[in-house]
Amino acid sequence: MSIEIPEPMASYFSATNAHNVDAMLALFAETALVKDEGQDRRGLAAIREWMEEAIAKYRFAVTVTGITEADGQSIVTGRVSGTFPGSPVDLRHFFTLAGGKITHLEIHP
Repeated sequence: MSIEIPEPMASYFSATNAHNVDAMLALFAETALVKDEGQDRRGLAAIREWMEEAIAKYRFAVTVTGITEADGQSIVTGRVSGTFPGSPVDLRHFFTLAGGKITHLEIHP
């Protein structure tokens, strides 16, 4: 049974699993902030760089396993598998949206 998640998060995970950086990036606001692996990436150029580095380094895929809402954020849990030690791992993706775009994404174990 698959879990249904709202847009633009559904498109984000679809594009992520296809490693389609252009489609992923189109979902973010111009001044969006991504926090992952202890680094902050702000703006589309920095977010593109993060996406390209992560895809090249980990060749990952995400299977969504749950979604909750808290404090104005959507928290999507996913099982992430790829070419990294300890694969697969469960990660939480904290999304903040505005105007149909992702304005903030933070990824945590």
